Amino acid sequence: MSESRPAAAPRTSRGAATRDRILEAASTLFYEHGIHEVSADRIIEVVGVTKVTFYRHFRTKEDLVVAFLEQRSAIETAAFEGAYEQAGHQAVATFDLLAAGIGAESCRPGFRGCPFINAAAEYADRDSAVRVAVDRHRAWMLSFFRRLLEGAGVARLDEATDAAMVLRDGAMVSGYLTAPEAVADTLRTMFHALVDAYRQEPAGRRPAR
Repeated sequence: MSESRPAAAPRTSRGAATRDRILEAASTLFYEHGIHEVSADRIIEVVGVTKVTFYRHFRTKEDLVVAFLEQRSAIETAAFEGAYEQAGHQAVATFDLLAAGIGAESCRPGFRGCPFINAAAEYADRDSAVRVAVDRHRAWMLSFFRRLLEGAGVARLDEATDAAMVLRDGAMVSGYLTAPEAVADTLRTMFHALVDAYRQEPAGRRPAR
């Protein structure tokens, strides 16, 4: 018989603290072990709450996964925007700070790559709430790169934006699979090459193949 799922709990201070503990534990477990490897029962055991309490805050495991991704999105958005502000809204300087930040993250113990790429790999259904959360964050990242590159005066802005995203994604994967200590310098070099290449090309002109 299926277990009854109570309505979402009101956000009292005590309730918020419990929700935060569940989300913190789940975030660590999801990132370290993979989403499908971590059951709701495992999270309940780690946090030390009852099933009723767990499902009062997150009616399904998928709701919890979405909350995890939304929290990661907020962290990454703040980091990117912070770099942009620190760089005085200068594109190349912002790319330098992003490369340094991604490189430092890659060298952090327990780094397992991009949580959004990881989540997408585990959820094949593009209409699932998890994939919607992934796509929403990646759409924001594309808009951020587009803003940077537009400010740098590059040609073929759509293509340059996609290229910047590929560099970021590649750095996150490489940082996990190969040599994390090389990520910052390599990514900075590639960001510079990207900006230089698209700046040098006259707008509306595509090089011969």
